[in-house]
Parts: sequence; C-alpha cells; structure tokens
Amino acid sequence: MTGKIKRNGLSAWIGMALAMGVAPLAMAAPDTATVWNGKVAPLATPWTAEVSPKNALPEYPRPQLARPSLEQPRWMSLNGVWQYSAADGKGAPPFNQDLKDQVLVPYPIESALSGVQKHADDMFYRRMVDIPADFTTNGQHVRLNFGAVAQDATVYVNGRQVAKHTGGYTSFSADITQALHAQGPQEIVVAVHAPVDSANVMVGKQRLKPEGIFYTAASGIWQSVWLEPVPAASLAQLDFTAVKSLDAFTVTTKIDGTGAGATLKVTAYADGKQVGEASGPAGKPLRLPVAHPHTWSPQDPFLYTFKATLTQGGKQDEVTSYAGLRTIAIAKVGGKNRIVLNGKPTFLLATLDQGYWPDGIYTAPTDAALKFDIQKTRDFGFNTIRKHIKVEPARWYYWADRIGMMVWQDMPSLPTGRNDALSATDKSGFRADVTSIVGQLKGHTSIIGWIPFNEGWGQWSIPAAAELSAQIKQLDPSRIVDARSGLNCCDTKGDPKAGDVYDVHDYQGPGLPTPDATRASMDGEHGGLTLGVPGHVWPNTAINPYGDVKDAEALNAGYVANTAVLRDKGPGKGMSGSVYTQITDVEGEHNGLYTYDRKVEKVDEARVREINEATIRANDGP
Repeated sequence: MTGKIKRNGLSAWIGMALAMGVAPLAMAAPDTATVWNGKVAPLATPWTAEVSPKNALPEYPRPQLARPSLEQPRWMSLNGVWQYSAADGKGAPPFNQDLKDQVLVPYPIESALSGVQKHADDMFYRRMVDIPADFTTNGQHVRLNFGAVAQDATVYVNGRQVAKHTGGYTSFSADITQALHAQGPQEIVVAVHAPVDSANVMVGKQRLKPEGIFYTAASGIWQSVWLEPVPAASLAQLDFTAVKSLDAFTVTTKIDGTGAGATLKVTAYADGKQVGEASGPAGKPLRLPVAHPHTWSPQDPFLYTFKATLTQGGKQDEVTSYAGLRTIAIAKVGGKNRIVLNGKPTFLLATLDQGYWPDGIYTAPTDAALKFDIQKTRDFGFNTIRKHIKVEPARWYYWADRIGMMVWQDMPSLPTGRNDALSATDKSGFRADVTSIVGQLKGHTSIIGWIPFNEGWGQWSIPAAAELSAQIKQLDPSRIVDARSGLNCCDTKGDPKAGDVYDVHDYQGPGLPTPDATRASMDGEHGGLTLGVPGHVWPNTAINPYGDVKDAEALNAGYVANTAVLRDKGPGKGMSGSVYTQITDVEGEHNGLYTYDRKVEKVDEARVREINEATIRANDGP
C-alpha cells in the first residue's frame, strides 16, 4: 500500500499529521496483556491470552497434503518452547549445550508472543526431541518440516547438517532418518541469519527501523515446525488444476525420495461419494475426470476431497487433499477485456490484507485469529482479498479456499529505494524466490492471480515486470498475472504493457481505468479513510494520514460514497476489480475497517455489505 504520501522520515509524517489536524502519536493507553513469560504485548488481540507453550498453533499445518487424513493426521508438532540465543554469525553451532534464553515457536523473535521481543541478525534455536518409536518402524523415514524461517536457515540433527534453506517465505523439509540416534533424545539446532532490509532479499513491508507504511520486522522461525513418518518414497506435493472444460482435474505431484517405478492412484469424492478415479506412473500428470461437475465460486465454495496412494515396492504412502473446480481467465465481454470466473464475468471486489498482528507480527496468535480476517472480509460483502506483499501459512489459504475468497497473491518485495543498485545476484535471487512461491502455492483454489511487483518496489526496470509476468505465466498458465500493481505510482513508473491486467492506484479514488486491447482493468488500491480509535492503536507510532475522517459515521458515509463510484461508473468502463485499503489498521496506518487489535469494528457491517454486494452485481454484467 502506498498512495501519494512521500516517505521522507518521521518528521515529515508528524508534520503532515499535524497539518491535517490528526494527532501524530497515539496518546491513549493501548489495551495490553502479558504473554506466557510475563512480557507485555504492546497491543493485545482477543486471542493473545490464549497462547501458551502448550497450545502454540497446535493445528495440523498442511491441510492440502495430510497424511493419512486431515481428520487423523500422523505427525508430531514441534511448536512450543525452544532454547534460544542471539549470535554474532561467526561462532559454531551450539551442539550439546543449553542456550541461555527461550523462545516460543513459531512466533517471530520481534513479537511479544515469542517471548524475545527483540531483533537479532543471527540466532540459534535448540530443542531436544523424543521421537515416537512407531515413527521409525517398518523401514519408515522421518521428515522434519518447516513452514517458513526468515531468512536463511541451516538445520542440524545430532550435530549433522540435514538442511540449508534460503528464502523467508517458503517451506522446506528434510529426511533426518540417517542423523537419528538409535534411542534417546535427539538434538535439533537451527541456525538463522535474518538481515531483513539490510540485504536485498524479499522482505515485503518489514523494516529494521519501521515507520509510516513499513512495519516491524519478523525474523526467525515464524511458521509451524513438525515431524512425520513417511515411506522411503513419499508425496511431497499434490496439486489439482481444473481443465478448461470444467469436468476434470489435472493432477501433478512432487515426490520425496526416489520415485522410480512408483505408481499413483487418486480418487475424488464429492460430499463423501466417489465421483472419479485416475492412476498412472508417479511424477507424471494425470487427468482425473469427475462426474456431475460442481464448480467453486465465492457464492458456492464447493471443494472436492481426494485420497491419493503412492505405491512403490510394496510400500504405500496414503494422503488426503482437496481442491475446487474453477477457472480464471481474460475474455471479451461486450467488446471489452474482462476477468471471467468459470467463464462468467466477475467483478473482484477486494480488500488489501497485509497479514500483520500486534502480538505475533507476521504470525497470527491462533488459527481462529488467522481465519477471522478472511471471514470478516466475507461478512463485509467482499469476494476477493489482495494478500499484500506477504506469503501466508498454508492454513490461511485453506480458510480462503473453504470460506470462498478469491485471492490476488503478491510477491513480497525487495527493499525500496534501491532499484538502480540491484545486482545481478539480487535479481536472480528474486526470480528464484518467485519460482518457489508460485510452485508452493499453485495448488490453492482461492488464488486466482499473481502480482510480481507493487508500485515498482524492487523493480529494477520497466521491462522487468514483463519478464517476471512471462516467468510466472510459464510456471502457472492456469491463472492471470497483474504484472505491476499501480503502474502510475511510485518507483520506476511506467506501463510494462504486459500481463493480463491494467492496474492503477488512486487515493482516495477510486480509479476508473478502462481495459485496453489485451488486458482487463482494475483499481489495485484506493480508499484509505483514516480513523484512529483511542486505546486500540499501536503505541508511540506516527500516524500515516491517508484521508482523515472525524468519526465512525463519517467513515461509514465515506466508504459508501467511495464504493458507490465503482457501482455507478465501473460498469461503463468495463472494470474487473478494485482493492480497498484496508481490512485492519496496521501499526501507524489507521485506515482499516477494523482496528489493529481486531477488537473494534469501525464501520457498520450491514451498510458496507449492502454497497459491496450492489457494486459486485452492477459490475458482473456485460
């Protein structure tokens, strides 16, 4: 998010706030709470007090590949208290020795919920684990899984390196079988390097010195960690993509271990009844027809469930998965390029969703909290979320799939202000991270499009947006690509004349772009009406004044009037979508429909839903 406000330091923010009659600093005492080790959260959510070492995100973290089922997964969560110490990046890993501090995994170290509440560029995590005896019987292997670690992670088991991963937004795993002792506790040590914006890596909105539209960093282990027993050859990923005729899925897989000679059988179920089956050599695409096809849409987020069995040498790996049957594309409707869902013109009315939490920063305190923002977006009458410059844990997309929210997935950006200084290594690293993120997320039905660049942040040239758009299209031809959101703002301005969407940003807006000869059009960001609620704002932070309103009634009226422009003028332009900024306040930004702590709904839900639904109806026609 952004808009027209310049980013010239704290004094500029304070000056602009005072000029607009807005208090530059939060004066009211925030609603705080102590966490598990006695530290105080600067701002507590309704879920802060529910978090403890015994229930740190205990839900199974990978719903699309549950082994053997999501209802009864066979796994061992390693979320909870680990030993921890900051480091200098030079010393050897601390094997066979206790570390001086503790951290609650999987909350980033800067968060109150982690118990550390302080950044370190380098750190060590350590935990002793007793692995269940039945995890290693009958020739089974043990895999150690990480949802995400920011930024670089090296993992050791009993002093032996088992994994090295770069990239703060992607999952990774390791077969640790050969490193295990025959009996007794097993030592896991994770060394992490977290430069945040001091290096040219994907960081999104994280900053070591947060201000304005940039926020507190989130370093270290910030998604779930777990163990599971698997056969020597096991399914690492299982993706289902609807064919254009909407009567079958294309099934693709990735396999851990050697898949030579392995076969795969997949059975589809609708409401518990078998509706399709396919089998063939593992690692090659399968076509899985379904009887009486039932499509997925926000109005009817129907999901098929699947049982898949990988067989090799008498050993079987059984998993369950799910997916919705839907297509997304650009098509001529009334002579104009429009976004079509399942072949029908559909207006994507979205909120900007940044995925920040005052108690957990990048990590929602609980699974109920993770679901909350998506459900409230649905309740407000939106049908789409723009997941802004961040990748979420798998369970976030699971809830979007189930609740019925379409998702624009941004790529986390490189740090701003360095476009002209990016090296060939920086650029290749970004391209590689984009490839990894698309590969990891492309199985999620809710994701309908990719956005590689926002307002030119980290975009080293105008053609770079076209290059990344082509890269993504090659990786995933089943979705649309918005090559650059906000081509009229703010860094490396210019139209790459590529991708599927012509996207402008307009605060307060909304912008009303017209489709061109090859692309649909949308307003990628607008709105941003600002209303702070005393006692529910991030403390000691300058306010970013997008558009101040005096009270809740003015906010309601302003939102309705702003959205009515899309209702009344969007159809004539042939627009395909818009993104309102934003679903919740975030640190110094007070332009949410909810406060940052999710305790105050600042707008009238019924009024917002009424204008939103009317806007979608008006724009869904030819």
